[in-house]
Amino acid sequence: MRFLLKVEYPVEAANAKARDGSLAQTIQAILDVQKPEAAYFLTSDGKRAGFIFVNLDDASEIPAYAEPWFLALNAKVEFIPAMNAQDLMKAGPAIEQAVKQFG
Repeated sequence: MRFLLKVEYPVEAANAKARDGSLAQTIQAILDVQKPEAAYFLTSDGKRAGFIFVNLDDASEIPAYAEPWFLALNAKVEFIPAMNAQDLMKAGPAIEQAVKQFG
């Protein structure tokens, strides 16, 4: 199942990594292991953040994706289920059924 892995790292932790020159290397090392579909970096709630799209086959994989961010950057991590356009098209019948039943 596809998830948006939202990571926000505290300014202090990211600044320390930036100052010692290891911020980009740390992020790249994590991404090399996780091999996401896509990764975007931005600010969120005034902090550095990444929106990283990953596929998980089982909930037991969550720690493998969360722990590197926790340990390396003291990050706040959220897993948000996500669909691409193809997934949304497959969901059409369920949406139609919900409309008939509850709409």
